[in-house]
Amino acid sequence: MERPAGLCGLWALLLCAGGGGVAAPAETQPPVTNLSVSVENLCTVTWTWNPPEGASPNCSLKYFSHFGNKQDKKIAPETYRSKEVPLNERICLQVGSQCSTNESEKPSILVEKCISPPEGDPESAVTELQCIWYNLSYMKCSWLPGRNTNPDTNYTLYYWHSSLGKILQCEDICREGQHIGCSFALTKVKDSSFEQHSVQVMVKDNAGKIRPSFNIVPLTSHVKPDPPHIKNLSFQNGDLYVQWKNPQNFYSRCLSYEVEVNNSQAETHDIFYVEEAKCQNSEFEGNLEGTICFMIPGVLPDTLNTVRIRVKTNKLCYEDDKLWSNWSQAMSIGQKANPTFYITTLLIIPIFVAAAIIVLLLYLKRLKIIIFPPIPDPGKIFKEMFGDQNDDTLHWKKYDICEKQTKEETDSVVLIESLKRASQ
Repeated sequence: MERPAGLCGLWALLLCAGGGGVAAPAETQPPVTNLSVSVENLCTVTWTWNPPEGASPNCSLKYFSHFGNKQDKKIAPETYRSKEVPLNERICLQVGSQCSTNESEKPSILVEKCISPPEGDPESAVTELQCIWYNLSYMKCSWLPGRNTNPDTNYTLYYWHSSLGKILQCEDICREGQHIGCSFALTKVKDSSFEQHSVQVMVKDNAGKIRPSFNIVPLTSHVKPDPPHIKNLSFQNGDLYVQWKNPQNFYSRCLSYEVEVNNSQAETHDIFYVEEAKCQNSEFEGNLEGTICFMIPGVLPDTLNTVRIRVKTNKLCYEDDKLWSNWSQAMSIGQKANPTFYITTLLIIPIFVAAAIIVLLLYLKRLKIIIFPPIPDPGKIFKEMFGDQNDDTLHWKKYDICEKQTKEETDSVVLIESLKRASQ
């Protein structure tokens, strides 16, 4: 009888231990209060809120927030959140409170606050607004007018970045065909970190009749370097060595290169893609500080070779690697063919061709006579035989008539003379 009692006591202890291990469900916190939104600079949107009223004293409040479509989720203890976003569309933020940083924990009821796009006809806003940072020295933005705008609309571009104390207006407005552009100075301070920086841009008209358009340009993209400068070309052991200097404001490790070689005699067009090029060979002479080198094998030194180089940023330092610089100024090396030889050849070849044609024609005419001799014409033979005799007969007849007439005239004169003498 004692054993069943012991078993009941054991089961009671197990049930008590199991009941003590089950965690109580987490308490849902109240929603945040006084959620508001504001815009700073041009495109910096800031949401702020107050802690919830009646929150549990044992709860270390954290705030769960995300933008529309549950993008960019974040759990943090701060009572604000900022983000750089173009204000061309409606943007909403939802915020809730919870007691931990665990995303699986159910937050409080989410409170939403939105910011509306600027007023105005969407068809009047400029299109294709884009900016390029040229050689880390100045930025040029361009755009196309909106559909519902007058051709004589006067546009104004405003810009801001973290190095500026206030929003500035771009003064250098220009028109390039249908595009309208504006340039402003933007210099990168050497050895400064700019990975998290960007430039905020807004374009509108002076009269306020069109809808403003916004853009955010990260400083790690849309960078176009200046063309490099070729310093020297030389031949070594049948190879062509190229030395050039990078554009200013760029590190060599942040650039990729293309070397173009044109051969005048073979009329070849070769392009070499260079990821990394360093001057570490003894073949290169002179001061190599800041100089990039590349060796091209199999280039003939007895022909004229023209070299050009262009560069672009790579993804080691920048996000964008599609904007090539312009081609550098071309430099040539080698021997140029003598044009006198080609001119003489061009003059002699037609003469030889004409002489050959004349000789051929004469030879063909003589060959035709040999192969096809002329056939005698019997009628012509008889005509020659009898035609000459008739002509002679006529000739003698004419001679007799003339002689007879002359004789008669002479007799008449003699007779007249005789009669005159007799009368005397």
